[in-house]
Amino acid sequence: MIARTAERKFSGPRMVVIATLAMGLTAPGQTASISVFIDPMIADLGLGRTAVSGAYMIGTLAGAFALPWVGRAVDRYGVRRVMSVVVVAFGSACVGLSFAQNLVGLAFGFIGVRMLGQGALGLCAATLVARWYAKRRGRVLSVQIAVGGGIIALSPVPLERIIAASDWRTAMLVEGAVVVGVLLPLALIWARSRPADLGQFVDGDPANGRGSRAEWGATRAEAVRQPFFWVLVGVFATAGFFNAAIGFHLIALLGERGLSATEAAANFLPQAIAGTAATLLVGSVIDRASPRLVIAVSMLAFAAAFAWGTVAEPGWSAVGFGVVFGACGNALRAIENGITPQLFGTAHIGAIRGVVSGVTITCSSFAPLLYSLFYAWTGSFSLVLWLSALVPLAVMVGALTAPLPRAHHEAQSRLTT
Repeated sequence: MIARTAERKFSGPRMVVIATLAMGLTAPGQTASISVFIDPMIADLGLGRTAVSGAYMIGTLAGAFALPWVGRAVDRYGVRRVMSVVVVAFGSACVGLSFAQNLVGLAFGFIGVRMLGQGALGLCAATLVARWYAKRRGRVLSVQIAVGGGIIALSPVPLERIIAASDWRTAMLVEGAVVVGVLLPLALIWARSRPADLGQFVDGDPANGRGSRAEWGATRAEAVRQPFFWVLVGVFATAGFFNAAIGFHLIALLGERGLSATEAAANFLPQAIAGTAATLLVGSVIDRASPRLVIAVSMLAFAAAFAWGTVAEPGWSAVGFGVVFGACGNALRAIENGITPQLFGTAHIGAIRGVVSGVTITCSSFAPLLYSLFYAWTGSFSLVLWLSALVPLAVMVGALTAPLPRAHHEAQSRLTT
């Protein structure tokens, strides 16, 4: 039976399609999609913007605490089972949020969609691809992130149309129905946690060996003791924090620079295009280039994006800011997704990425409120943007100085033999 299944066409591309759709349909839990609900929620529930931002922060922060346990569940029970449960729970959370009547209900709804969408479903998607590919992992993950990120970036457009035609509650119900209707059949029927489940091999190459014995990797406890692990956490947390902060306040931030609300909203388009291109570029080099160099260059460019944001003007200057910011924000996600399994293996990748995602979401939970406080204090976003530039520069220094884990050398030998 195993011999017959091993002769099947390699199922890795199918897993990439499933994981890409899963990543794209984390949209109901992502800041880009939630941002179009904020004003309608404020108007409908009679709440202040600060109160809604606080509920969003609490929901995001509370949701982050569950992710290390989700990661361990993925390692123990497999992506297929965990993703199926997460999809049903995520759809239910969207439905629950649509019935929120007060600030408490809103906070619980945000807990559900942020924990299950941005966190758990995104973790399942990244883990699925990481376990099916090794030599081409960076390129495959970059395609997944580029296409999935494109779906997320474009989701505000149809959502805004649905809200305008009906209300925000209907739009939230539609999101829940799409998540369950599309992803549940894929997870139950076609997804497989590992190549061994179909008698196949990592990369479709018999030289990689069959079964879980072919997997290697540090445990979560071993990984967190490595300084470079925290560099990778810093990479992903930096992307998550500033994508949330600037995405949440983009209209006001660019409005301060002289752009109209329509012009500022249109800045999401160059961000999405540049982010897709940068992700594909990173994926083409990440399997061969030094992790230190890739991270350092990306972080330096990210710092430049913040400086650019303080001087951007209507026209090509604002477009340039969107291009640099969008490219860096997406590239950093691709870097972490590709380098983490490269340096620490896939045997316990769910638990390891659970820590990474948990820290990232915890950081992003404070981002919109922190930017709001700086704006209220100074009357401008300029100071907080200049201070923000220091964060990627600090991560860049860490990437250039922290020792690589010893498992990295084992990984390189495995990929070259």
